[in-house]
Amino acid sequence: MKTRISITVLLMGLITLFAHAQTDEPHFELTSAQAQRLMQEGKLTSEQLVNYYLNRIAMYDDGENGLNAVVQLNSNAIAHARTLDKERASGQVRSALHGIPVLIKDNIDTADGMANTAGSHALAKHFPTNDAPLISALRDAGAIILGKTNLSEWANFRSERSSSGWSGLWGQTKNPYDKTRSPCGSSSGTGSAIAADFAILGIGTETDGSVVCPSAFNGIVGFKPSLGVVSASGIIPIAHSQDTAGAMTRTVADAALLINLMASESEDNQQTTLPDLTKHLRKDGLKDKRIGVVRSLAGRHEVVDARFNEAIEVFRERGAVVVDDLSLSRGDMGQHEYTVLLYEFKHDLNAYLENAGLNLTLTDLIAFNRKNKAIQMPYFQQEIFELANAKGSLQEEAYLTALAESKRLAGKDGIDALLKQHNLDLLVAPTTHAASKIDLINGEKYLGGASSFAAIAGYPHITVPMGYVHGLPVGLSMFTGYLGEPILVEAAYDFEQASQLRKAPNL
Repeated sequence: MKTRISITVLLMGLITLFAHAQTDEPHFELTSAQAQRLMQEGKLTSEQLVNYYLNRIAMYDDGENGLNAVVQLNSNAIAHARTLDKERASGQVRSALHGIPVLIKDNIDTADGMANTAGSHALAKHFPTNDAPLISALRDAGAIILGKTNLSEWANFRSERSSSGWSGLWGQTKNPYDKTRSPCGSSSGTGSAIAADFAILGIGTETDGSVVCPSAFNGIVGFKPSLGVVSASGIIPIAHSQDTAGAMTRTVADAALLINLMASESEDNQQTTLPDLTKHLRKDGLKDKRIGVVRSLAGRHEVVDARFNEAIEVFRERGAVVVDDLSLSRGDMGQHEYTVLLYEFKHDLNAYLENAGLNLTLTDLIAFNRKNKAIQMPYFQQEIFELANAKGSLQEEAYLTALAESKRLAGKDGIDALLKQHNLDLLVAPTTHAASKIDLINGEKYLGGASSFAAIAGYPHITVPMGYVHGLPVGLSMFTGYLGEPILVEAAYDFEQASQLRKAPNL
């Protein structure tokens, strides 16, 4: 069912590539700022840029040996690019994203003829009539929604034995650094696509790890903002107490810019307004920062730990004060979180389906999967669906207790307590391990990660490339207290500029 690219578009893309070769700057892995400069100088148009990415998608994403990261293309993208080029020619530039292509995860509503499917055949014909607020904000800023990316089906909340990046509707996404290895999830397609340079910017969503893990596995920057900074409306949900969209880009600067503009029209962020994050892109951003090293979130692999120790030395060289050997205690946090997610998934998904006019419930989806087992459950089952469907209302004591306890352990008695005890600005840890092998039969091997505390507490978390383990990228996590995004941008940008560790995959 994947949208294919026409011969005409492919030829246009090849012509564009040839034209690009005549300019002074390569267009491979452009940043937003670089693309804006080229367009302002008349060396590039938005239409050419769209065609450049369509060509790369045709070359490296489609077919048996492709990455299978981009699963739908926006048929309006070229027309939209032409409109934006005309606006630029008349002197109107809406923002720093004017004419910039963006890929979004296939669980976000767009009113442009693309289905919002969560990777399930059950929603293959679900065509939203309204943009999610974050999409409206991006369109108003002049961004071009280029297409939609694959995901772990239902954002990895159907089975406990799933394969990240696999969905019944779209199949398996691959890691561009090694196609036999996992892209992590659930924002698998966005991570793979941005690493492969299929667009300048990407958007994922996270409940716990679904932005930062695929960003780390695919060697890019992933930025999960504080809960409520970006509206979660129009996103197929798991849990309102943790869900948020996030930025997935190749640079910290682009991640900061994208969070700024996604947040600009959030309908539920009255108390969560951020300052302009681009003003915090400081090359002295680590100077005098007090950084806590959370060793309890490390120790999964000796080479990952070696890269982590090298990153800590960069902190010291850049003038940070490092407080080492700290620990965060999980206690029963994971168990409480799972209870919360099961309760909220049933409630929130049923509400989304009703508001979308789909005449479906979680009960109906379970029945659909059983009836269509050959295409929906060829490798793993739907035990999470069934567990969630057995839960009661959000007024039940079991839910309320789990919610309060998970928030306390992650926030007040977790991140907040550690920051306060040692007078710290932020905490750091390896984001996760290097990518494991894709295993559709048994589910992938996941050794753990640093996402849960910030995810459960609703606090910001950014991951940046910190090197490679046997050719596979690994990420460095930075997280802090609620609305601490400016602190993270300062630290992450300085580290990125000082280390320059990211290398493009060889496709």
